[in-house]
Amino acid sequence: MQLKPSRMYAAVLLLLTFVTIAAAQSPSEVLSEVNGEKITRGELEQKFQNQLHQARYQVYQAEQKALDQLINEHLLTDEANRRHMTVDQLLKAEVDSKVKDPTEDQLQVYYEGLNSTDPYASVRDKILEHIRNLRLDKARAAYLEKLRESANVLTTLAPPKAEIELANNYRLGPKDAPVQLIEFADYQCPYCEKAFPAIKKLHDEFGDKISMVFKDLPLPMHEHAEKAAEAARCAGTQGKYWEYHDLLFSSGELSVSDLKEHARKLNLDGARFDKCLDSGEQEVAVKRDFSEAQQLGLTGTPSFFLNGEFFTGALDYPTLRSMVEKQLARNATATKASLK
Repeated sequence: MQLKPSRMYAAVLLLLTFVTIAAAQSPSEVLSEVNGEKITRGELEQKFQNQLHQARYQVYQAEQKALDQLINEHLLTDEANRRHMTVDQLLKAEVDSKVKDPTEDQLQVYYEGLNSTDPYASVRDKILEHIRNLRLDKARAAYLEKLRESANVLTTLAPPKAEIELANNYRLGPKDAPVQLIEFADYQCPYCEKAFPAIKKLHDEFGDKISMVFKDLPLPMHEHAEKAAEAARCAGTQGKYWEYHDLLFSSGELSVSDLKEHARKLNLDGARFDKCLDSGEQEVAVKRDFSEAQQLGLTGTPSFFLNGEFFTGALDYPTLRSMVEKQLARNATATKASLK
């Protein structure tokens, strides 16, 4: 039995058709006229490119999801044909038949965790079906991943690119590194603090293959975040931006007196640092980053752009490492293709 696209899948394809048509339209296309003055698509794109990025990224995610489904269908069909089976027979042989139902004791434990007032006998079958489906989904995902690893799958679908200003930010790593990671974060944000060790480990492991830029997005509810961002930039004027940046996250001490004490720990010129911090010398630079984040539609921290691909949240290190490796593999594939 061949896999059939769901209604959602069909809707995604329809949406992508309209997106493709829109993308092909000319920048000179007139979208509106105001008192005889024409507004073109190019003008709209130039002025509101960043604000439109979030919506375009959602479309990209839908496109990526649809593409993954198509890839999976091809992989399953190819494997089924190789073994002279239908896709349904293949899945039953390699996945369904190997998934075991939970024991009665396991069902009882799950039921107790629900704190349900319904008697166990009346919900047992529903619990069994739920756990069975979870195990089937997990097993099928693992089987598809195995098929991908043994197949030659080349994906050239790229995320929408956001124009991000980097001239006034500090960079860790070479400017021409194959992987560019831009982080919008807040020194008082607990999720940013949680993500910090994983981000630092990426640099330690990948070295010159990755370039990192930190952008300030001090959230209004964090009273110390903006001054901490200014302090890091004050340290940067003395050549120790990243050392100070790391110290802020590792210590979690962000009062003004703490910020000044950190400068002494790093052997900065204390008087010069204090003057920079007290005068608000770096306030404009921090607010510039904050305004840019608003234009991009960013509402939370940490938010990242990995070679232009947007994601948010404190992801664990294995996930981040996998994302970087995929970018390196994509770059390597593109390089080989350009040499042919």
